[in-house]
Amino acid sequence: MKIALVAILAYLIGSFNSAYFFTNFIKKTDIRKYGSGNAGATNVMRVLGFKVAFFVFLFDVLKGVLAVLLGRFIAGNIGGYVAGIAVVMGHNWPVFLGFKGGKGVATSFGAIVTISPVIAVLSLIIGIAIITISKYVSLGSIIGAVSFLLFNIIYYKSSNMLVFAILITSMAVFQHRANIKRLLNGTESKFGQKTNIK
Repeated sequence: MKIALVAILAYLIGSFNSAYFFTNFIKKTDIRKYGSGNAGATNVMRVLGFKVAFFVFLFDVLKGVLAVLLGRFIAGNIGGYVAGIAVVMGHNWPVFLGFKGGKGVATSFGAIVTISPVIAVLSLIIGIAIITISKYVSLGSIIGAVSFLLFNIIYYKSSNMLVFAILITSMAVFQHRANIKRLLNGTESKFGQKTNIK
């Protein structure tokens, strides 16, 4: 019962999509109608600029942190893992927005840094390095997520942590499937490209 409660609460926390609500509050429109159609910080930056995107990113990270801490409080370490997975699922497929949300990178990072801060920082550094070199946020996000899984395989600590890493990485790659196709086709948008709301 505790695990079920953790999963439900974390999913609902994740389902509060800051990109959608901030854009709706500021511009009275749906962020999913513009740019990549994704309700996440990167698309908000393209449409509304860095300042709004920063707050969206920060809010999404804090969702992951809050969910994991709540999960641990209710059900111990296993509760933290379950909450981390559920909050990302809520962000990606939010019940309040017809199950069409973001890609879960910031929320995943919030959950990961709470559970495994050292590996989280290492994966973040790799992701930022890839973005800096390639100018593709999606590529950095994908490689950062995969590196998180690889670090957990190399520095194996527990089966629970490994399952958590597999699921978090799988969701990140799955949510970037359209980006992967555009990267292969050479049509992916680079960091800094803007889309204006008319």
